[in-house]
Amino acid sequence: MSTPKDLTADDFRETIDENEIVLVDFWADWCGPCKMFAPIYEEAAGEHEDVVFGKVDTEQQQELAAAFQIRSIPTLMAFRDNVLVFNQAGALPKESLVDLIEQIKALDMEDVHRQLAEQQSSAN
Repeated sequence: MSTPKDLTADDFRETIDENEIVLVDFWADWCGPCKMFAPIYEEAAGEHEDVVFGKVDTEQQQELAAAFQIRSIPTLMAFRDNVLVFNQAGALPKESLVDLIEQIKALDMEDVHRQLAEQQSSAN
């Protein structure tokens, strides 16, 4: 059974680069909703061995939180194939988290990469 991995500025990029799907929970010890979400997140980590679950303590990793413009916590981000595909503040109920994971797994990443390329070319 896997558990969420504590991520730091030192290993964050490597974790995103080396894994197909990575969920990241930005949290802090003083945050009530973060503490309510933690067991849901940990349970999902145990049920989805093919997904990397990371946690970023925003108090200890302030530069990382700033780099991702974290304004409220918990904030959940999801990366697939090195692309940020989900970014939302607020604790999710278990059913919503499981649904989100299934949607991320079902994404057509060729289409996502094509859309990103189109956005970048129209921005230039």
